[in-house]
Amino acid sequence: MRVVWTPEAQQDRADIWDFIAANNPAAAARMDELFSDAASRLARHPMLGRPGKIPGARELIPHESYRLVYEIDGETVWVLALVHTARQWPPVRE
Repeated sequence: MRVVWTPEAQQDRADIWDFIAANNPAAAARMDELFSDAASRLARHPMLGRPGKIPGARELIPHESYRLVYEIDGETVWVLALVHTARQWPPVRE
């Protein structure tokens, strides 16, 4: 399967990188590697994660502090978001 990061998920990943790298660039690189590894695992085993809080989505925890939210569409795994586990997910819409 092919894994595609949506623009929103790419921005989440960049924001996480920036936040961690501000204090520890090596830690940011290690965390980003975990995200890449998780996406690679999903390419081989898309059902690896658990059913998500959004209908049709699934969630994989690549690190105890982060949740990778994705959905499967045919032969593509769409990464929808990368969210810190302490944050409200899904976001509350007013």
